[in-house]
Amino acid sequence: MVEIKFEEFAKLDLRVAKIENVEEIEGSDKLYKLTISLGEEKRTLVAGIKKFYKKEELIGKEIIVVANLEPKVIKGIVSKGMLLAAISKNGNVSVLVPDKEVEEGSKVS
Repeated sequence: MVEIKFEEFAKLDLRVAKIENVEEIEGSDKLYKLTISLGEEKRTLVAGIKKFYKKEELIGKEIIVVANLEPKVIKGIVSKGMLLAAISKNGNVSVLVPDKEVEEGSKVS
């Protein structure tokens, strides 16, 4: 594990987002194209969670995202952020979610 200074951690803009739509990405067995809402802003994310979640399980789910991550083009799609997930030793993936309903766009600290 690499330790970082608090100032580095403080640069992350972690927000609550709601997944509004999930689309298949042609030619990918791992990736979904997600449309998320951060309250007043909608974004597209590409997430490698297809093997662990059905589309129906994700729509309407509140998640935690890194909102200020530099955009990256994945499979021709501009991904503007990253969802956070835990990965167990056996390779299972669990998307991080708030334990209570929170407004979209709320800051996570």
